[in-house]
Amino acid sequence: MHLACQSDRITFLNPSKVLIYGHYLHDNLVQMNEIFDRTTRPDSGLFFSRKDKNDPRLGELVGREEKDYQAAEIVILGCSQDEGVRRNNGRTGAALAPAAIREQFYKLTPFNIRKRLFDLGDTHENVVKSVLNDGKRLIVLGGGNDISYPDGKAIAETFGPENWIAINIDSHLDVRVADQRNSGTPYRQLLEEKLLSPTYFYEVGYQTHFCSPVYYEYIRSLGVNRISLELLRSRAEADVELKESIKQKFVSHSSSLNTFFGFDLDAVRSADAPGTSAPSPLGLRAGEFIQLVKYAASLANTRIIEFSEVNPKFDTDNRTAKLVAIAMHRFCTGVQ
Repeated sequence: MHLACQSDRITFLNPSKVLIYGHYLHDNLVQMNEIFDRTTRPDSGLFFSRKDKNDPRLGELVGREEKDYQAAEIVILGCSQDEGVRRNNGRTGAALAPAAIREQFYKLTPFNIRKRLFDLGDTHENVVKSVLNDGKRLIVLGGGNDISYPDGKAIAETFGPENWIAINIDSHLDVRVADQRNSGTPYRQLLEEKLLSPTYFYEVGYQTHFCSPVYYEYIRSLGVNRISLELLRSRAEADVELKESIKQKFVSHSSSLNTFFGFDLDAVRSADAPGTSAPSPLGLRAGEFIQLVKYAASLANTRIIEFSEVNPKFDTDNRTAKLVAIAMHRFCTGVQ
């Protein structure tokens, strides 16, 4: 999972794991042991336990050993890098997010979770396509929002560019033109490489004061679906506008279209999510954010849900990491 630049390298927090830009796996099927070779096991210290048989926690129940992978239905995968944030002049720290989110998630209870979960750890090569080919859903933890490009590329290559919908919940459009690919360019890459149809792409929750008129005209001219923060707020529930738009446009394709949700935590107001790469006093409220996550869970063909731009260095009482952990929990309880 990477930015796919042509000649750059970055190193993860673990210096023994190197992320090489620009090289995707050519084989369509990667054996299970190879998936594990291409990932780093999650820190066992993050898997919380109360040691109370009457109060089990997810840290005691979520699989993380290779023998547990095959039976899993939902896979958690981290990408501990924020080079794309740095390139986009954001404040770095998102590389710390997967561990911070896991720490909060594994303290939660399994109440109403009926799916088998597995934590694949952090990736240092692209394994998303392999996990999708194994028939599993993915919860991806960034890292910077540049992960949307390799995640989107993986879903396009797995199911076909014409068979998926991308929904970017973000205060920004992320269709920048730049010399180096970064956290502001992922959807421009997907659109220009014909991996994503513009009419199958939704920009949701963007704030006009953060959006370049040039980039807005770019997506408008392509026919990208646009639902601003103001439009979301005009309805009784945060997900109504998106739900109705998708229903009207894709009702006849509901069984064939796969769905990707990219949740950039910059979309949430800083009162509820202070630990982000680009905080704003305006944005989705925590409850509205959760409502959109629950909608993602309700769709039968949601294949990837991605959380990016959490920055633990600037979080307050782990508020942002806890919000994502709860969102993950709501997704797992809502998946049919």
